Amino acid sequence: MAEEAITTLRAELGRFERAEVGFALLETFLDVVGPWLGEAIIDPRRLLLPDRMTDDRAVVQGLIEELGTEPVRKQGPFTLHERPFDLADDQARWDYTRLAYCSTHAAVWSRGRRTTYFEVADRERATYWLPDSLKAQYFDRLAAHGWMIPEDWLAAVPKKPKPWWKRGRM
Repeated sequence: MAEEAITTLRAELGRFERAEVGFALLETFLDVVGPWLGEAIIDPRRLLLPDRMTDDRAVVQGLIEELGTEPVRKQGPFTLHERPFDLADDQARWDYTRLAYCSTHAAVWSRGRRTTYFEVADRERATYWLPDSLKAQYFDRLAAHGWMIPEDWLAAVPKKPKPWWKRGRM
């Protein structure tokens, strides 16, 4: 079975005039990929507000403080450094879109964690990986909401994933 081509899109907050644009693009993305979503997580340790955050600073700081009071999750002898979010819940989805950019690691996976759709690393790098079938739907939804799609996103070329036996080789 051939795998679908994937388009990689950079989504750091610094790319957008206002941080809230990045949040709206992520929220729209989560709405589009909802039926394919498996899990969305953040690492709740060392959450910090991004410098570029404007309107939602006080609200998001409250969310960060609230997460700081949650008990540490354990699984047997292991400490789990992932805080899952139920993206079917509107409030949880809103919280996730703001907190993802505050975390050293946040990710949205497909069912079974076979595909990463979105990831934030070190609060600095943010990336979408969109299968072609979802990319068209995402761009259509952005256009319907009146959001400007970054030029380099429109020009991004989808690539077929390497076969499993070639992955990790130079």
